[in-house]
Amino acid sequence: LLFLLRVRGKSPLSIWDTSHASFRVNPADLDVQRHMNNGRYLSIMDLGRMDLMLRSGFWKQVTDAGWYPVVAGQSITYRRSLTLGQKFDVATRVIGYDERWIFMEQVFRRGGTVIADGIVRARFLRTSGGSVDVQEVLDLIGEVPEHLVLPEWVQDWNRESSAHSRSLGETGRGR
Repeated sequence: LLFLLRVRGKSPLSIWDTSHASFRVNPADLDVQRHMNNGRYLSIMDLGRMDLMLRSGFWKQVTDAGWYPVVAGQSITYRRSLTLGQKFDVATRVIGYDERWIFMEQVFRRGGTVIADGIVRARFLRTSGGSVDVQEVLDLIGEVPEHLVLPEWVQDWNRESSAHSRSLGETGRGR
């Protein structure tokens, strides 16, 4: 609730801009090692994506269309720890799409230091059932920037994570 109130006072963005959301590590974020719990990063990534969607007006467009976003895959790399009371920023941006997914990058920074970075593969579902084609999402957004080309490393990550998911489904267990 506090997050939603804070978003209202921020400047508007385009869905193609980079959103910056600031946070501070609180006692509920800590694990037994007294640094921010790994799972908390994923929850904060949700808030970073909401910041971008709300500030760009995209959230209203999506909900008016009867859609909602879902994360289908994500990967995060932890580089440094965050401890009690430290302030940090989460930068969120759309980095591309393919015929099935929309990809976002999210980077946690404290000052100029990268703390963690993640990649997210998402899509939209209809509240009435079924999925929304990426082209429908792009039609709703409008013009896509010419420079928006899905990086090769993201395509590789997507292929590898999809292949791994298929192998889990076929064997019933990991490799």
